[in-house]
Amino acid sequence: MKQQIKVFYELEELLNSSPQSHQVLHFNLNCNNIGAIGVSGLGSALEKCTNLSNLTLELIYNQMGDQGASDLCPVLENCTNLSNLTLILIYNQIGDQGALGLGFGLVNCTNLSNLTLNLQENKIGATGGSGLGSGLGNCTNLSKLTLNLKDNNIGAIGASGLGSGLANCTNLSNLTLQLHTNQIGDQGASGLCLGLSNCTNLSTLKVNFFLNEIGAIGISGLVSGLANCTNLSNLKLNLRANFIGTIGASDLGFGLAICTNLSNLKLEFLQKQFNCFRL
Repeated sequence: MKQQIKVFYELEELLNSSPQSHQVLHFNLNCNNIGAIGVSGLGSALEKCTNLSNLTLELIYNQMGDQGASDLCPVLENCTNLSNLTLILIYNQIGDQGALGLGFGLVNCTNLSNLTLNLQENKIGATGGSGLGSGLGNCTNLSKLTLNLKDNNIGAIGASGLGSGLANCTNLSNLTLQLHTNQIGDQGASGLCLGLSNCTNLSTLKVNFFLNEIGAIGISGLVSGLANCTNLSNLKLNLRANFIGTIGASDLGFGLAICTNLSNLKLEFLQKQFNCFRL
């Protein structure tokens, strides 16, 4: 029997319902300017929904800041039965402390199998990126992860920390990383892909490295990581607006040749896009 999805657009609707009866819950509070205080109230209400298995929170453009993001931590800590979680927190002035709070909250979500975390256009730096990695590293049952950090600034240290956490997620089969414009450079790309080399069950991998100051050394690290992902059948890489050069392009080609199980490959390389099928 399909579980009923309950969608709320106001906090009062949840407060007037029977919180413990909800297993699948979708909250849409986009563009409501609820701030940290509103998030705190939402968190207090959600703490009572102890039987949740599927939770979606859409909180785009709400000026929640670090405090608001951290106030979501108790929600994640108490909803230990969650298997599916979607947090859409685009454009909320979240910095390192808020990202650390979210990472800390994820530590107890050991039953998660499907996680979407959209933190696009916030203010997350190296510390926050590493903190998210630490939290994700405890979600060892994850099979599908979508993480969007587009237009933040996690840098090389944050990307490497993220990779260290993902190295523990050995059950991942489907991974999407949006790292557009984060200045991760060669060191960050290599550190991230070192972690991914441990995710040997990956069958689908999509990574957006657009505008990240990655050169040939970073490509070498990327290739080394992918070499261990022998189960990859679907791969999408966006490497536009970097500094790959002829050496990097050559290394990438040789590296992809190792991925013999690829059936679908999409590369966005420099200003050209290549699509290959049934390689």
